[in-house]
Amino acid sequence: MPRRLLILGSTGSIGTQALEVVAAAPEGTFEIVGLAAARQWESVVAQAREHGVTRIALADADAAARAGEAWTDGEVLQGPEGLVRMVLESGADLVLNALVGAAGLGPTVATLGEGIDLALANKESLVVGGELVMQLAEATGARILPVDSEHSALWQLIQAESRTGTSAAREAGTIERLVLTASGGPFRGRTREELARVGVEQALKHPTWAMGGKITIDSATLMNKGLEVIEAQHLFGTGYDRIDVVVHPQSIVHSYVTLNDGAALAHLGHPDMKAPIAFALHHPERRPIPMRPLDLAEVGQLTFERADEETFRCLPLAREAGRAGGTAPCVLNAANEVAVHAFLSGAVGFLEIAEIVEETLNRVEATPVHAFDALYAADREARDVATALVAERA
Repeated sequence: MPRRLLILGSTGSIGTQALEVVAAAPEGTFEIVGLAAARQWESVVAQAREHGVTRIALADADAAARAGEAWTDGEVLQGPEGLVRMVLESGADLVLNALVGAAGLGPTVATLGEGIDLALANKESLVVGGELVMQLAEATGARILPVDSEHSALWQLIQAESRTGTSAAREAGTIERLVLTASGGPFRGRTREELARVGVEQALKHPTWAMGGKITIDSATLMNKGLEVIEAQHLFGTGYDRIDVVVHPQSIVHSYVTLNDGAALAHLGHPDMKAPIAFALHHPERRPIPMRPLDLAEVGQLTFERADEETFRCLPLAREAGRAGGTAPCVLNAANEVAVHAFLSGAVGFLEIAEIVEETLNRVEATPVHAFDALYAADREARDVATALVAERA
């Protein structure tokens, strides 16, 4: 029986590469039961036609209306409710959530609530609602399969060490530290004075990965790595004092773990997202994919350095929000989304992204989280505060 796969965020970098992984798999491995995106309706319709999908969803109502007019071969769902309905009614065995931002939380909750396995590329689901999301997965028995290259690497290393999964490794106590690697983004080595003058075009020129605008800016500010630290804490149950970040410009070492006997295990490979996508979609099997094998002699040199947390303030801000817990990571994420959008539109400067996030965290009190409603309320309040801070700088 084919694995019934629903792809949310099918028009983005992860979604399009996931479709390539599916196309490269042996016939009958997957059946795509639905596709969804934020607003790129023409691309979703084209994907649906190519893959024989009869149901799509678009978060943007106008985009959904246009898709409904242009495509009469199936059903078009719209809005955040449409994304959730797609999950609930798809009959999927596996949902790939590659949506960008906090919009991915609702579909994540719906997926896990139904006991459906989740291939997770939407890190904000765990940043915003990690405590409740992990509790929900445990309650229903649904698996969360990391798709981010760093977390996929850690997952594979922990599995290899424990032989039976993440919990056994923690209980055995053999893994001492988790180390996430960061490319350093386009501004590695720059001073604050230099960063005060950079523009959007420069910030979007990532040296290693081809990604969407928001995540590329997050990489430039190192917020992306801060969000990944929070995500790793929830996925692997490791304390923040045992999660490190190391800058590695070549992006060959995707992450590594240190062990209690002084040894370290690292996951290496060319920077290609098809590898972690394929690992999650095919899990527990490892299937061959058309990738160039790693030749370290050809690479020649791997370098590492500490992250400059004084210049790139978003990384320590994320770590502090993670330690605070409750709604603090939700506030951090909401403020960052507003600030990044403002930067992309030219309303604020690059360094002001971290300033807006920090001031929002100072103004919005963090509270414990007992239900998802508290997260949605904190998200709204943080966005209002951050929007006002952007307006003050205009």
